[in-house]
Amino acid sequence: MSYQAFCLPTESPFHDELIFNANKIAKRGKGILAADESSGTIGKRLSAINVENNEKNRTRYRQLLFTTPGLGDFISGVIMYEEALFSRADDGRQFVDILKEAGIVPGIKTDKGARDLPFCPGEKYTQGLTDLDLRTKKYYKQGARFAKWRAVLKIQNGRISDAAMKETAWTLARYAAISQANGIVPIVEPEIMMDGDHPIEVCQYWTEKVVCATYKAMSDQHCLLEGSLLKPNMVLAGQDFKGKRSIEKNARCTITALKRSVPSAVPGIMFLSGGQSEEEATLNLNALNQVTVPWSLSFSYGRALQQSCLRAWKGKDENIKAAQNALLLRAKANGAAQLGKYNGFAASEGSKEGLFVKGYTY
Repeated sequence: MSYQAFCLPTESPFHDELIFNANKIAKRGKGILAADESSGTIGKRLSAINVENNEKNRTRYRQLLFTTPGLGDFISGVIMYEEALFSRADDGRQFVDILKEAGIVPGIKTDKGARDLPFCPGEKYTQGLTDLDLRTKKYYKQGARFAKWRAVLKIQNGRISDAAMKETAWTLARYAAISQANGIVPIVEPEIMMDGDHPIEVCQYWTEKVVCATYKAMSDQHCLLEGSLLKPNMVLAGQDFKGKRSIEKNARCTITALKRSVPSAVPGIMFLSGGQSEEEATLNLNALNQVTVPWSLSFSYGRALQQSCLRAWKGKDENIKAAQNALLLRAKANGAAQLGKYNGFAASEGSKEGLFVKGYTY
């Protein structure tokens, strides 16, 4: 084939903007607050503190989070659910504007949830591609500059099926390409859940396979790696594994898996907490940042940033300051861990309580 017959793929008109925003989100010492729970999932959080699940209370809670003084010192981006992206605070300001004023990049969850993968018992695929181009244009217009799409994988009898891996990789790559074509930085999230009794070595093996497959699909679909971010699971033994665990081994296996699978062009790896306790997620992140790697290793935590905050709030206006202080403490702890400098200053008995939920969906 002659050179003249070869046609390079079209570059996104948002090329420079995507790279700028990806690097802003991956800035050292900061990470992402994942506040993208669906109305049903946030309802479970609210019910745990005896607060009714309605739009008013969901907005009250999100306002508490987004107006926390100093949040932008440790949080570079916030992932929102669609309802929140278009919501306003009591003073009339839109949440997206409140975040921008704090130097925080507004983000949006664009997947439409996981469904059973036909003929593959226990495995899932993620919905939402059909109208993603139209929704992404709308979200960009509203002020979102990055998105998150969660794919769920589960190790069963020591393996993940080829069908689940291929479905995950191709769908994540298609989502990433559609996002970038419309100015949105894609956070690519192939989450291997903590469910199971497998040792850490099994999780490492499948993490490598899944992430490699994802980046092969992203290459095939011409995604701009410099304008994207990865949100993987940390490499951990299954929740029901009975053997010995250590933070040092968690870090070693996680780093090994990433070095074998993630291109250096990717600016940031923003780990999910996956059901770890608040303190455990911070300690594991801190251990990961003791090693020199080509990427910024940071956090995109939901439960592991919000649990103490929710408990302090209890749905009462008089507790807003205490709740915001609890959120800021966890954000500061993870900001320090991103620099490899966390010394346990945020530890408490409550922060050590496990947050694992079997088959977690949101």
